[in-house]
Amino acid sequence: MLDFLPAPLKGTLAALLIALNTLVLFPFLMLFALLKLLLPITPVRKACTVVLNTIARVWIGFNNLVMDILNKVEWDVRGAENLSRQHWYFVTCNHQSWADITAIQYVLNSRIPLLKFFLKKELIWVPLLGFAWWALDFPFMHRHTKEQIARKPELKGKDIAATQAACEKFRYTPVTIFNFMEGTRFTPEKHKRQNSPYKHLLKPRAGGTAFVLGAMGEMLHTMLDVTIVYPGQDQVGIWDYFSGRVRRIVIDIRVREIPPQFLGMDYENNREIRVAFQRWVSELWAEKDARIEALKATEAPAPGHGQ
Repeated sequence: MLDFLPAPLKGTLAALLIALNTLVLFPFLMLFALLKLLLPITPVRKACTVVLNTIARVWIGFNNLVMDILNKVEWDVRGAENLSRQHWYFVTCNHQSWADITAIQYVLNSRIPLLKFFLKKELIWVPLLGFAWWALDFPFMHRHTKEQIARKPELKGKDIAATQAACEKFRYTPVTIFNFMEGTRFTPEKHKRQNSPYKHLLKPRAGGTAFVLGAMGEMLHTMLDVTIVYPGQDQVGIWDYFSGRVRRIVIDIRVREIPPQFLGMDYENNREIRVAFQRWVSELWAEKDARIEALKATEAPAPGHGQ
């Protein structure tokens, strides 16, 4: 609708409207978060959780509307037809830009449970945000370092047990756990420094995903293997997305059943499982790399196009 505006103006308007959306909804989030904290009665807490998740979805929905009004993006979404908000999912995606999360939320917000991330337990003390993450039931990881376990062997295995206890509430409430396996955004410099065997991807970090599946294996059986491509653009930033410089986004979703042996696995102490899991992840990544190559080739303009 307002795509004719200059890119800097569109970017500024998008950022201001999203900030305003946050300021309007955040007090309501805090109100129900406080109710959830001060009234630890199961029915009350469950009702507050439903309201809090709804507030988060409304926040994302308004942000998506802002982007629709300001920018004309051609969305090519594949494989999202049979998803459900009544199902448990583990979602992973290649990571190129801060725009990735915004784009994935645009596509999946109304189709699956609210995206949530495993966070380090120390982040719960971040002012306001830590409380909001707690209120929205973002799972906090309890992890001990190898040095801590060496000093106190009795800590071995307690990190998974503590995280499993924290995730117990998800047993009866569908949830989506999101994780970038690469751990950081792809850049040519990082790719070269890693000597990555993949053309379009950094090396996957299997340990973080293994921790999630070890802690929540009884609940998470289905993976959404998401591949995102910005045709014709190798380096995309969140400002490019806000200001309308991203004109087309391809999101390919593959639904995969997670092999049973990796559900609730003991990744740290079972070498056989660890090797098998790393091999499985490597195969996923090789397939994703080939898929990105194919999507880029398909989306590339024909020789002489536009000349």
